[in-house]
Amino acid sequence: MRKLPGVLMIIALMFITAACSNKDEPTAEERFTKYIDLWQNQKFEAMYDMTAASSKEHYTKEEAVDRFKKIYQDFSIENVKVTFEKKEEEEEENKDKTEETIPFHVSMTSVAGDIEFDYEATLTKEEREKDGETKENWYVNWNPGFIFPEIAEGQEVGLSTKSPVRGEIYDRNGNGLAINAEFLNIGVIPEKLGEEEAEMKQKISELLDIAVEDIDEKLSAGWVQENPDQFVPLKKIPADETERIEKLVAMEPVSTQATTGRDYPYGEAAAHLTGYIRQVTAEDLEELDDEKYHANSMIGQGGIEGKMEDTLSGSPGVTIYAKSEEGTTTIAEKPVEHGEDVHLTVDAELQKKIYQSYEGKPGAAAAIHPTTGETLALVSSPAIDPNLRVYGTTKELDDTGQPSLNRSMYTYAPGSTIKPITAAIALTNGAIGPEETININGKTWAKEDGSWGNYEISRVTEFNGPVDVTNALIRSDNIFFARTALKMEQETFRAGLESFGFNQEIPIKYPVYNSQISNEDTFSDDLLMANTAYGQGQMQMSLIHLATAYTPFFNEGDLLKPTIVKGENPREIWKEGVTDPQYNDVIKNALRQVVAHKAGTARAANIEGMALSGKTGTAELKSTKDEEGKENGWFVVYPTENTDILLAMMKENANSGDVVKQAAGLFRNME
Repeated sequence: MRKLPGVLMIIALMFITAACSNKDEPTAEERFTKYIDLWQNQKFEAMYDMTAASSKEHYTKEEAVDRFKKIYQDFSIENVKVTFEKKEEEEEENKDKTEETIPFHVSMTSVAGDIEFDYEATLTKEEREKDGETKENWYVNWNPGFIFPEIAEGQEVGLSTKSPVRGEIYDRNGNGLAINAEFLNIGVIPEKLGEEEAEMKQKISELLDIAVEDIDEKLSAGWVQENPDQFVPLKKIPADETERIEKLVAMEPVSTQATTGRDYPYGEAAAHLTGYIRQVTAEDLEELDDEKYHANSMIGQGGIEGKMEDTLSGSPGVTIYAKSEEGTTTIAEKPVEHGEDVHLTVDAELQKKIYQSYEGKPGAAAAIHPTTGETLALVSSPAIDPNLRVYGTTKELDDTGQPSLNRSMYTYAPGSTIKPITAAIALTNGAIGPEETININGKTWAKEDGSWGNYEISRVTEFNGPVDVTNALIRSDNIFFARTALKMEQETFRAGLESFGFNQEIPIKYPVYNSQISNEDTFSDDLLMANTAYGQGQMQMSLIHLATAYTPFFNEGDLLKPTIVKGENPREIWKEGVTDPQYNDVIKNALRQVVAHKAGTARAANIEGMALSGKTGTAELKSTKDEEGKENGWFVVYPTENTDILLAMMKENANSGDVVKQAAGLFRNME
């Protein structure tokens, strides 16, 4: 009787051992759960190690693993989730089973969208040697249906894409600025070039405006050598160029194919405004969405094409399909999203007139509607026709004046065109009154304390006596504005300039650099502050910002947000209460006298039939007082009565008088 506890202990140990033994043998569900974990993490090699022997007889490791990998990679399969309904408790009579079937559900994301399917796995008990021991375990009977059920049925899976149609760009009146037009793809059938091949290539080269070397390069491609009877495309040309097309197709080896292409009807005049499209580069593809762009994709470069690429480009449609002799089945599909059209506030005909007024000379201009903030024109001269950029030319493009430089997006010293802004800041904060004068004698002035050394500020004309803000604007008096700025604390003056949009991002859907007051967050000395007051020093400003900076004079002191896309809220306020409205008429009356007064600096714009107001400026581009630097001429001008346009113009290597005459000619011819 005393040995009974020992017997009980032995029996208990037997149960424990049996339990442990059963624990070492996982159930089919437990094994499939481990298999699922590998699957969801795309560990295909490890999955193959859990594959039943009968499956391995039909599918090698390379076949199973590589197929999984290739399809998942090609179709961008991610977020794989496999689920199955587990039994609450394994039935006693099923414990000796050697085969178990488990239905499961698969969901995943792909390049063509979400994919879901139901399938079933059969697991088989097998004995395998591991670490010198033979052990029994469950193994999965794998077949290609685990990838997609359609494959198990003998179908082949594939992927097709549908390219989106790029959105078009129109002006405010519906004129096309960048449109998708009918083109002809001009090419040759190599075997028809005949014995006079060299002469034929030369004629084609001249008519297509491409180099013979470019033709030879395309004809030397491997697929062309193997298929000399096939059409080899050389260049797209607009379908309406009938005369050139007739000459080309008259040659036996030349053939055509109808296609579409990007056309820029306003050519050079709107080149920098629109930008252009180009083929993506390898460097681009490193940064771009690989589900949207590929090696043959086109992408916007510069201007609206580049700035609004996401809107214009759209998104390709993608279909994952299964194909058999009976037909094609769609597994997943993402519909194509065509690009959206962009309608600008720009007037294309005005854009053209302004561009032509530069006559190829370097400069830039921005025209806005001063009571709505809408951009009417953004011009950079000279320019290269974007059609030549897209389709190429053998002509040597004239690089005079840097036609590739988009001057409308860069910043420059605005010169005296900034003086109305300086005046408004000083009047608003009380540094000067509208009738308050400063007594100035002679043509130059410097601080009496000698802190400027030999530096003196010069004025345009020499005269003696008291000068008020109106007289200072008419005569463009540098000394008056320098001394006015020095009446303010530098923080006050800088805050005033920042209220006009300096040192901030210009809120417009166009690539433009921010304007700056100075290189640092403070003025290094009061001389820099004085020079800044009349648009020199380190001040830099874009054309569109300069035009926009005049809008408070027409909108009760509010600075308007510049817009360029039609449909955006007109007269949206960027900064409220930038100027005290009571002084706006003082400034506008002075700007009229800049043109009309006998001492005004813009007398050449005092034309018949249209009263104009404005402010001239000549910015000296030099780092020292004694340096012989170049000059940029400026003019901000608008109709005095019917103020539906305000034009800011800059011309390189010119004085303000040149720009005033140019603007006068424009307004004489405006309807």
